[in-house]
Amino acid sequence: MSPTVPLVAIFGPTALGKTDVALALAERLDGEIVAADSMQVYSGVPILTNQSTTGQVGGIAHHLVAFVDPHREFSVAEYARFARQTLSEIAGRGRTAVIEGGSGLYVRAALGRLDFGVPPNRALRVELEQRIAGDPAAVYADLARADPEAAARVDRANPRRVVRALEIALTRGDGARPAGDRLWAAGAGGAGGRLFALEPDRDELRARIDARIDRMFADGLVAEVEALLRSGTPSRTVVQAIGVRECAALLAGQIDLDEAVASMRSRTRRLVRRQLTWMRKLPDAVRIATAGRSPGDVVQEIIRRLP
Repeated sequence: MSPTVPLVAIFGPTALGKTDVALALAERLDGEIVAADSMQVYSGVPILTNQSTTGQVGGIAHHLVAFVDPHREFSVAEYARFARQTLSEIAGRGRTAVIEGGSGLYVRAALGRLDFGVPPNRALRVELEQRIAGDPAAVYADLARADPEAAARVDRANPRRVVRALEIALTRGDGARPAGDRLWAAGAGGAGGRLFALEPDRDELRARIDARIDRMFADGLVAEVEALLRSGTPSRTVVQAIGVRECAALLAGQIDLDEAVASMRSRTRRLVRRQLTWMRKLPDAVRIATAGRSPGDVVQEIIRRLP
C-alpha cells in the first residue's frame, strides 16, 4: 500500500502497546518509525526504557532510539532538531513517517509545535534550581504569575520542566508558548499529517503495566541498572526513569524485590495518569479506542481515517 500522508503520529500511555500498532501501521504504509520518547533516546538501557531495535521490528527502520549517551544531558530542543532532520529524510525517500510517542513534549517537538527561540540563561537556571529544591510551590507560583499558559501545561512533578518554563518566561517576558496549532507539514506540497490518540481500557492497562514490569525484571533490569550506575553518573533525565531508583535501592539492600516491583507499578500508574491528562488536551487528535482490539484492528481504523 502506498503512503496516503507523509506523516502519521500516534500517542498513547505507557504499556498500551503503541509499538505493535506503530509496526503494523508502518508496514501498511511502507513507512519508517520515529520514536518520540524522552527515555528511549538513551543507549545502553533497552530494558529500562522498553526500546525497540531494528531486529525486533522486522526490518522496519526505527529512528531516534538509543543514540544518546546516558551520562550526558539531552534536551527536547536537541531532540527537535534530530526529529525534523529525520522526518525530512524520510519524506525525501517518499515514505511515510510514523511517529510513535509516549512523551507528550517530544511528540510536540517532533511535530514542530514548540518554540525553542529562547537560549538558555544558565545563571538564572542555577538560581531557580536552588529555589525549587527548597520551595517548589513558590517557584511554580512564580511561573503561574509570569506565564499562566505555561503553568497550566507543565508537569508540576518535574522540577526541570518547571524551572525551564520559568526561565523562558523571565528571559523572554511572554512565556513558553507553542509555535502554532497545526501539525508540521512534511513532504511534497506541504501535505499535512494526522495525530491519533490511543485511548486504553483502564483495567486492561493496569494488567499490562504489571506484566511489563514483571518482564523487565525477568529480562535483567537489575543487572542493566547496575551496569549503568557503575559506568558513571547518569544524566538527570535517566535518573528519573522508573526503575533506576528502585534497582539502586534493591542493590543497596534498602528494599526487597517485592517493594521494588510495587514502587515501579505505582510510579508507572501515576505516569499514565499524567499522560492521559496531556492526551485530553490535544485539540486536533483523532481519538481511537483500543480496548479489546488487536493492533491490526486499531491500524484498520487509523487507515480509514487518513485523508
